Amino acid sequence: MNVNAARRPGPAARAIGAFVVAVALLAPAAAAAPQAAATERHGGEASLKLPDLGRENFVGINGRTLLQSGLAVCVLGLLFALVIYRQLKSLPVHLSMRDISDLIYETCKTYLVTQGKFILLLEVFIGTIIVIYFGVLQHFEPIKVGIILAFSLIGIAGSYGVAWFGIRVNTFANSRCAFASLRGRP
Repeated sequence: MNVNAARRPGPAARAIGAFVVAVALLAPAAAAAPQAAATERHGGEASLKLPDLGRENFVGINGRTLLQSGLAVCVLGLLFALVIYRQLKSLPVHLSMRDISDLIYETCKTYLVTQGKFILLLEVFIGTIIVIYFGVLQHFEPIKVGIILAFSLIGIAGSYGVAWFGIRVNTFANSRCAFASLRGRP
């Protein structure tokens, strides 16, 4: 038996180790960066100064009205998705088709859970970089760094939720459309 093969760390442990080594090697260089470069804050979305949306107009529409209209469209999209989900779930389906659909969904769910764990591990790395870049190098206040981290997580959670919803709706729709087509309905 090969003793060395049994002691090798897994891919996640190797990735974490490589990340720690990279941070340890780059930290002194980051600390030695000129202070003037950190205070100028060139570019980047986090450094943008937002105008008062109530005083700005875009194509003749008040900025605040435009933003609120966009949020209303998002809420309407969410309601539409929930209505479609309920309608699909209530459609008739053959038992064997439902079983196949559920099997496909469970397989996809296993994939999504595994993918979610990977994304969370990736977010730990990204979060560390965000804290180092904005908190240490750019000298942002902790609350601003926290907001950047929070919206990073919100964005990832939104994408993850859309993927989960899409797979669930797709498996519902496939089994129910197949059942409807067997009865001669398009």
